[in-house]
Amino acid sequence: MRISFHGAAGEVTGSCTLIETGDVRFLVDCGMFQGGREARSKNLHALDFGFDVRGIDFVLLTHAHIDHSGLLPRLAVMGFRGPIYATPASIDLLEVLLLDSAHIQEKESEWQLRHQHRRGKSGGVQPPLYTVIQAQSSLQLLKPANYGETIHPAETVKVCFHDAGHILGSSWLEVTIGGEGRPRKLVFSGDLGMRNRPVLRDPDPVIPEADLLVIESTYGDRLHRPMQETEDEIVAAVGRTQACHGNLIIPSFAVGRTQEIIYLLADLVRRERLPPLKIYVDSPMANTATRITLAHPALLDSETNDLLAWLQTHPAKMKIEFVADVEQSRALNEVRSGAIIISASGMCEAGRIKYHLRENLPRSECSILIAGFQAAGTLGRRIVDGARLVHIFGEPVPVRARIYTVGGLSAHADKAELLDWARGFHTPPRHTYVVHGESAASSTFAQALRDELGWANVNQPTMGESVEL
Repeated sequence: MRISFHGAAGEVTGSCTLIETGDVRFLVDCGMFQGGREARSKNLHALDFGFDVRGIDFVLLTHAHIDHSGLLPRLAVMGFRGPIYATPASIDLLEVLLLDSAHIQEKESEWQLRHQHRRGKSGGVQPPLYTVIQAQSSLQLLKPANYGETIHPAETVKVCFHDAGHILGSSWLEVTIGGEGRPRKLVFSGDLGMRNRPVLRDPDPVIPEADLLVIESTYGDRLHRPMQETEDEIVAAVGRTQACHGNLIIPSFAVGRTQEIIYLLADLVRRERLPPLKIYVDSPMANTATRITLAHPALLDSETNDLLAWLQTHPAKMKIEFVADVEQSRALNEVRSGAIIISASGMCEAGRIKYHLRENLPRSECSILIAGFQAAGTLGRRIVDGARLVHIFGEPVPVRARIYTVGGLSAHADKAELLDWARGFHTPPRHTYVVHGESAASSTFAQALRDELGWANVNQPTMGESVEL
């Protein structure tokens, strides 16, 4: 068996792992690289993937986030025709996320072309990795796999999807490969969520033993703030901004994070830690993702279902306006105080959030609440790192607003939670590969597996590395 790491090795994005046995070849995830110009160049380099696309038998998708799914349409463009297995909730989200990804790429190419024309130049414009039509076509390859049910994507392969508690429909994978000799058990963590967090159920515990573990390490070198501190920070941000007569802008991932922030704000109102609120959710994708979330009540935890019932009986306590129309979104830029605006994208690289940041970052009475991971090279990362001047749409924008960084809302397990999940193995996996983390985070977590759990064979793969097992 050969395992090849074609992404998320020494970095957080671009998850793509190729597994090859004597008679089957399949991928776990096929994600897009994210994080500024370097990511764009990596995605362009991935145009041919570095392996025979037509020889891939099937794809297993851990969840719908673009850094795990975003190159699936490109895979289909290059000739892949096999099934892509994902949970039903992930499939619902992919119908939104992949089309949005294609739309953004088409718009970026159009902007580059106009920019070249204005400069009197021609050529040098990169076409999108895939178009909206191509993304729509790739959706036909999706096949549902329910939690806890064993599927047989190939004669010698069995797969079971388990709840990872990261975003709606997210999974960690239990893969059994048969054939000659003893069957081998492979576990892919995907992205693991935190226990005892709002909205989603907790991650399912891991199986007792495995021959191979591929585990994420996004926050493998740190602990998240306790939820109490997170709530205190949110209350402080809302209170300070209201007192200063400014706006509170919250960049948020459309899937998962937006719904969690809505939950926390509503719960703080219910517990009277915050006054009644009016919130604008200015992201068509977040609006759709919220609708999809509500369509899967069985995947939500009991606390969330209780809060939803409370909101229905107390409509005046929490007013949420889902902004869809572009003109309505633009009108929000005229609001000078009292607005709480949740908008995508979460790393501030695209979407309507950039307009809200352009309008509100220069204003000292406003606040920006950063509530998620910001990859190196992104606008969000520059803001978190304390930049006093950023560029948005090519224009300089001074940073005078108060910046709040809330660490307790991450959809990723922190170091302690990752270690607790890994402790579920009765015996150490024979081979462990630590991925999906910046180099320092992966290195720290790999050493923690050795030191705290006593695991011996723990490795950090490099981009493009292949290992024989």
